[in-house]
Amino acid sequence: MSAAGPVPTWLATGAQREAAIAARLAATGSPPVNSVVILEGMPTGLSPLADLADTSPMLQVLRIAPGCLHCSGNLVLRVTLNRVLRHPPAQLFIGLASAEHLELLRDFLQAAPYAALLDLQADPSA
Repeated sequence: MSAAGPVPTWLATGAQREAAIAARLAATGSPPVNSVVILEGMPTGLSPLADLADTSPMLQVLRIAPGCLHCSGNLVLRVTLNRVLRHPPAQLFIGLASAEHLELLRDFLQAAPYAALLDLQADPSA
């Protein structure tokens, strides 16, 4: 965990999740502060995050295999989060393809050990 405390973390869902995350990043300034974006699945066309990632060394975009992060036992997300949190970013975004199990995933992130490491924020909207 960083000296500044838990990492502000946003969850975004649906087809417009990348646009919502890009808008939130743009609101924090240009270039974005040290930020990590974890996205479920591949982009469905041009990603609004691609240009930001290409022009800012302070933005890391990680893509994980598609599939419900909750139903897969959170293993892929857990491994990815643990790697990211070894050197905590200033902000973290997690983009899910579907909101079907959003509340279950939110509960997972609000339990130990992530409750002490992440500060879940209101979900960004596109």
